[in-house]
Amino acid sequence: MKKTDNFNGVEALLLENSKLSVDKLLEKYNSSLDGISVVDVDDRIEEYGKNIIDLKDNNTLGHKLKEAFINPFNIVLFIVAIITYITDVVIATEKDYATFILIVSTVLISAIISFNQQTKSDNAARKLKKMITNKMEVIRDGVQYTVDIENIVPGDIVKLSSGDMIPGDVRFLEVKDLFIDQAALTGESNPVEKFTDLREYETVTDIDNIGFMGTNIVSGSSKAIVLATGNNTYFGSMAKSLYSMTDKNSFEIGIDDITKILIKFMFILVPIVLFVNIFTIGNWVSSLVFAITIAVGLTPEMLPVITTTTLAKGAIEMSKKKTIVKRLSSIQTFGQMNILCTDKTGTLTEDEVILEKYMDASGKESLRILKHAFLNSYFQTGLKNLIDVAIIRRAEKENLNVLKEQYKREDEIPFDFARRRMSVVLRDEKGKRQLITKGAVDEILSICSYIDYDGNVIELTDELRKKAYKVYEEHNNDGLRVLAVAQKNEIHDVNTFSVQDESNMVLIGFVGFLDPPKESAKQAIDALKRYGVDTVVLTGDSEGVAIKVCKKVGIDTKNCITGKDVDKFTDEELKEKVKDCHLFAKLSPLQKQRVVRIFQENGNTVGYMGDGINDSPPLKQADVGISVDTAVDIAKETADIILLEKDLNVLEEGVINGRKTFTRLLKYIKMATSGNFGNMISVIIASIFLPFLPMLPVHILIQNLLNDFAQIGMPFDNVDDDYIKKPKTWDTKGIKRFMFNFGLISTVLDVICFVILWFVLGYNTVEKAVFFQSGWFVFGILSQTLIIHLIRTSKVPFIESKSSSQLLISTFAVVLITLVIAFTNIAVVFDLTKMPYQYLGWLVGLLFIYMVFIQIYKKIYIKRNKEWL
Repeated sequence: MKKTDNFNGVEALLLENSKLSVDKLLEKYNSSLDGISVVDVDDRIEEYGKNIIDLKDNNTLGHKLKEAFINPFNIVLFIVAIITYITDVVIATEKDYATFILIVSTVLISAIISFNQQTKSDNAARKLKKMITNKMEVIRDGVQYTVDIENIVPGDIVKLSSGDMIPGDVRFLEVKDLFIDQAALTGESNPVEKFTDLREYETVTDIDNIGFMGTNIVSGSSKAIVLATGNNTYFGSMAKSLYSMTDKNSFEIGIDDITKILIKFMFILVPIVLFVNIFTIGNWVSSLVFAITIAVGLTPEMLPVITTTTLAKGAIEMSKKKTIVKRLSSIQTFGQMNILCTDKTGTLTEDEVILEKYMDASGKESLRILKHAFLNSYFQTGLKNLIDVAIIRRAEKENLNVLKEQYKREDEIPFDFARRRMSVVLRDEKGKRQLITKGAVDEILSICSYIDYDGNVIELTDELRKKAYKVYEEHNNDGLRVLAVAQKNEIHDVNTFSVQDESNMVLIGFVGFLDPPKESAKQAIDALKRYGVDTVVLTGDSEGVAIKVCKKVGIDTKNCITGKDVDKFTDEELKEKVKDCHLFAKLSPLQKQRVVRIFQENGNTVGYMGDGINDSPPLKQADVGISVDTAVDIAKETADIILLEKDLNVLEEGVINGRKTFTRLLKYIKMATSGNFGNMISVIIASIFLPFLPMLPVHILIQNLLNDFAQIGMPFDNVDDDYIKKPKTWDTKGIKRFMFNFGLISTVLDVICFVILWFVLGYNTVEKAVFFQSGWFVFGILSQTLIIHLIRTSKVPFIESKSSSQLLISTFAVVLITLVIAFTNIAVVFDLTKMPYQYLGWLVGLLFIYMVFIQIYKKIYIKRNKEWL
């Protein structure tokens, strides 16, 4: 068997494998129904690789170096370096390598920092993802093992059931009512039934004896042989196109918006600077280089580094709080979340279901009901949920586990969320067959024609139906989750059963479960509310149980909308209803998804927390999907964030960290865009009135680089408590407003600096241009460094709000470097000149005025716009 390298090859292989007999297929893969040999596993992993799809090969050294060196900033630097080399070395009468070496050194320093930060972030992300594993049941040497999905190899025999992700491309050898969700590949919303038949197929996705990696089992069970893994699968062959279709979240869209704005300004400002300087100076080569450099000056070059570092740091912080981030950009969305939709079980409750009642149709305790419930739960092959576990435990206490030896399962009708019930067909030692069904009360009653009442099987009349339903309602209103149990003995003698056989059943009784609320739930919900997050419960449970639990944990139950109501309402009607509803009961998975979508369309950022098969659709729909490490595979795969503890208190910490992370990023973006915009406006003004360039290209590049280095501590900065009390939303208009306001203020202060340099200090001739350039160079860096501390908080910096030690170190280091360059002979290396010490006094005065002016305007801005960051 050969590895497949292209999409057409994968299709051809799947079509070929779908037609082979089981014996020939097993022979082809050197396997058997007992699986491959354990000793062959390592060899197959070496041959085919780990069962992982590489969407983007970002972890190679070559790719990281490319990302570090090849970006708009460095490309411009390379262009300027080449032109500088030609003008200062190739055609110059006196060769001067200093500027060329400086520019190349700048590229190296910038690239090294970027490479280092990206490597750290990648390593952190890998460590976090290793904490989350999906397991799979596999048969090797006739023994069943539980292994990580990444260690599945071609030829493995796997056992699949409800909730499992299919671990590779597989051929089904045995199936039982197997339905698979293939929406990830085909877009088909309805589950597709799979069989073991051999026949001709026109397209790969129509093959009904093949399962594809990336799809998941909705219901039923199967045994299958793995045909391909990782990039050799159908999903892997189209991974790049699937990856490119991943929806961007609000943070990623916001970054794109800011980039577009800066590009627009670049196209406007750069030609203006070019033509103004050609007109005033006359040297088009110098003017062109200067204009290109201005383009760099308008770009926050360190944005990728700052963004990656900030998000990685946020992910690491959240991991310490037992919260694992799968998609880094979802951290910001976590902080933006203002509505948390959650399932009830395990989140608000203890996640330890206890069987409290087993009673006949009249409400009397009956061990017979427990017996039938036990047989149903024990012999079903699908995913055993907490209810099944509770029934089996209680039956064992009552010594009913001996029934396991007295019955044999002949067939089953798996659970699905449309029927909300499941059935098993059993045969006892005497050959008697019976069908036992367990499920939601309404759904069970709908298939019952008879009732076992006081020991007599009689027709289920409307009166008896009401009596039975009253028993259910009484216990349901007391907070018990109640399921009904039904059975029938008159069943056909064929071996295959279907949903149609669930008819004319006999209602025999009820089982009631207690899932008590967590003591910490009310405290956690109150805490989330203080941070502006409303908790909304979306549950498949009945109203009675849901209302009881929600009341105990402080969730408003005044309005409760059921799944039937959701189906009746139009989207517009539902948009109004959800505004004052915090509890939705008896919802199907698609109804949960619709409710989440409606909340989003009302302008909310919605998180969804769930861990079951039925939670997959709303997890996909939500702005941020949250699951737990103990969830079914499909839930973990769909989620953006995984909690190691199923506890709302953990979510509170995650929300806080998300908001801190977003605030740090917003600080950098607002500082960088406003500062760079202000500098460029200042350059245009200076270019109009000065007979020389206000700064040389190399000055702008070095100034930009030092300003960015000053902000390198921003991912570690402290965040004021005021900024985490409410959800943060991405506001492109707000960023533009901030950029214009504070950019223009920066320009006003620059013009004051120009006036002092030109009129007071007398640097007003071409011969003294280097003094003017040096003076503005040092003022520009120090003012930009100072504004970091002024803008990072709405309070008085250093007194009411303290920066982190990392930010203090990065800014202090840049100030020190700048002063050393400006007031020593080192300035000559950078095509500057040593400034007289009297300028230091003017510089301090200017910076003091700058600080006071910004602080005053900051208060005006906050009063006018009701916001800061």
